[in-house]
Amino acid sequence: MALNNNEKILYSRHLLLSEIGLEGQEKIKSAKVLIIGAGGLGCPILQYLTAAGVGTIGIVDGDTVDVTNLQRQVLFSIDDVGKSKARAATNRMKLLNPYVKFNVIDSFLTVDNAIDLFEKYDIIVDGSDNFQTRYLCNDAAVLANKPLVFGSIFKFEGQISVFNYNNGPTYRCLYPTPPKEGSVPSCSEIGVLGVLPGIVGCYQANEVIKVICEIGEVLSGKLLTINTLNNQNFVLSFQKNEAIKITKLIDYDFFCNVMNQANIPTIEYKELMLLLEKNEVELIDIRTSEEREIFDIGGKHIPEKEIRNNPLLLHDKKQIVLYCQTGNRSAQLIQELNLPVKSLKGGIRQ
Repeated sequence: MALNNNEKILYSRHLLLSEIGLEGQEKIKSAKVLIIGAGGLGCPILQYLTAAGVGTIGIVDGDTVDVTNLQRQVLFSIDDVGKSKARAATNRMKLLNPYVKFNVIDSFLTVDNAIDLFEKYDIIVDGSDNFQTRYLCNDAAVLANKPLVFGSIFKFEGQISVFNYNNGPTYRCLYPTPPKEGSVPSCSEIGVLGVLPGIVGCYQANEVIKVICEIGEVLSGKLLTINTLNNQNFVLSFQKNEAIKITKLIDYDFFCNVMNQANIPTIEYKELMLLLEKNEVELIDIRTSEEREIFDIGGKHIPEKEIRNNPLLLHDKKQIVLYCQTGNRSAQLIQELNLPVKSLKGGIRQ
């Protein structure tokens, strides 16, 4: 796809690179890239691929901007809080490059829409933050025969790889089975260094450009790990597991042992407030001391670990309600210990 004169000026620093040049930049303009998630990783991925001139960019995210996102999701401002992430990010990027076509998918990736979406793009970029979506991205990419650029973050550490590149190893070759539900805390539970997703997302954008232009050494069969605390980076090589056959999409909540909260007794926030006014309920915060120092909605503080060691702490004549950040830990605790209490639905981030 030919560049116009304005685009040649805009991308002049790419055109000067012998590895990219005019031919490579035209490949970039012709490319169609789908980004899963417009959060911490999605923001830098989107920003740099837009600036690079990727012709068509799809953004899949059904979430809205929360004030806690602003510490690391740099495309958003305080005025965007409550707005669709996919749409707010797209509006910002249209100001950066008028020559890019954006497709906004203001919903989450699911088993029902993944294959149809992936088939419309050349490269898939996984900027998700949960194992269900990562396995779904991987399997759908294999079935649609698309390369998948992967990134993940945890506190101060990041990982980057490219899966299913030229029929190379996939995410399942590296991680055949998911970790136990609750064993890997989310950013909202354990925190994350604000600059980390920017670093990892930029690496992902870099891999996308390399794949498009067919230059350099793509991270296929290699997992790059980054530790921002001690600046120790290393590359782990892994092989394709031919025994792993992906023939269809599955129930990824079930596969990843995500708890079905349908049978767990919960209470809505408004109902809880009414009961608290009548002094008919005992409220207990099961989060860590660090989480509670940032924000709490009252009640006693009995950390999850203490409850696990002594469930009798929850014996009380009043109705007891447990709460955490998102409602997941409190519900899981109730299920695992079979506690006769309720969980605050959605936690304090509902």
